[in-house]
Amino acid sequence: MSQIATTVPAARPGAGIAFILLGVSAISVNDMLIKQLSAGYPLHQMVFTRSLIGIAFSLILAQLEGGIAILRTQRPLLHIMRGLVIVASNLAFFTALAVVPLAEATALFFVAPLMITLLSIPLLGEKVGPYRLGAVAIGLIGVTVMMRPWESGSERQTGFLILLLPVLAAFTYALYQILTRKLGVSTKASAMGVYVQSIFILVSLAFFLVAGDGRFAEGTTNESVRFLMRAWIWPRGHDVWLFAGLGLNSAIVVYCLSQAYRLADAATIAPFEYVGLPLAVMWGWVIWGEIPASAVSVGIVLIMGSGLFVFLREMRKNRKAALAHRVHRRY
Repeated sequence: MSQIATTVPAARPGAGIAFILLGVSAISVNDMLIKQLSAGYPLHQMVFTRSLIGIAFSLILAQLEGGIAILRTQRPLLHIMRGLVIVASNLAFFTALAVVPLAEATALFFVAPLMITLLSIPLLGEKVGPYRLGAVAIGLIGVTVMMRPWESGSERQTGFLILLLPVLAAFTYALYQILTRKLGVSTKASAMGVYVQSIFILVSLAFFLVAGDGRFAEGTTNESVRFLMRAWIWPRGHDVWLFAGLGLNSAIVVYCLSQAYRLADAATIAPFEYVGLPLAVMWGWVIWGEIPASAVSVGIVLIMGSGLFVFLREMRKNRKAALAHRVHRRY
């Protein structure tokens, strides 16, 4: 998710919306596939496989968008930083997803736009008014409700620290989208996709070299740790096609999100990312029979409502700025 202030006008908002809808749908399928495979395969194996397939698609798209020459960059450190923060976001979210219901993890992750609003103050120099700050506060109340701090350890099905992981994922994803906006001015979406997939491959290979034999998963009953550290094994039966689907989805996600935020103003297209929430609820219900608890439902409403309010305020502010600019030009 992302909602980033910018003075760049929306060039192709219709195309941006189409790309964000396709990208969010692919993210939903990606999350479902990873949760489905989490009981038998390590996360770093899935990341390596999907990124290896995804980088092939990204290189094809790079060729179509101008050839290998577009991969040259004068800002390599920013690209590396962007890749590392999205790796951290994926690591935190999917580690939680092994034990947290899909809809609950997704809803906690959707606090990302509120994180971006706060980060835009120090990182983008934006002025955030009391209404948007109030919306951020309401969204954080929603997060608190979902985490249910009033429950004791014996009442909890999921540990408090595990529920913090999707929030950490949202924070690092917010940083990722701010860097996407900075780099997207001069870098093609396919090139950014190649850089990100390369970082994923390198990090997952590092995990394989350190923990690929599964020795760190031995003796632990923590499903998140087992998911992160279990040994690599060759996909069984139809799982091969699920791994292939992960790779295709990875290419679609990275390209579509990068392209969406290059083609249109973030305040215009970011609200459409909330399509991911009903999709997550649907997958959780259809595949695992998960129905959000009442506290989770209240939290979802608070987070979704506050996020949409922030987007609407941002759109209103941009319209006023555009109108003032046009009036000024008349004189």
